[in-house]
Amino acid sequence: MTAIARIEEESHGDLPIARVHGEVDASNARDIGARLRSMLSNRSETMVVDLSPTTYIDSAGLNLLFALADEMRSRQQRLVVVIAEESPIARMVAVTGLDHVAATYATLDGALSDGREDVA
Repeated sequence: MTAIARIEEESHGDLPIARVHGEVDASNARDIGARLRSMLSNRSETMVVDLSPTTYIDSAGLNLLFALADEMRSRQQRLVVVIAEESPIARMVAVTGLDHVAATYATLDGALSDGREDVA
């Protein structure tokens, strides 16, 4: 992974959480995707990708999230994405329709508490 992005891993039981810091673009989307996929196990029902510390994401990064959501859905798993409400990333997610293929929350706490039945 290039130095423009860093993934901080956390888990709550079988729930993997990835906080993506920095920028996600064509130069690192493949590596980030591999890292996210490596966090999943057969016991994972859901994965949370927290983009609130992400400063930039381009079409390659969005395509990665669409692909990951599709792959997870085919294995009866679910992708949850955290996106700060007022960020430029939130607008991109709404325009591309990512929020229709992955559950989205404005905060990590919101994702963990509001959707506890679905997420945890």
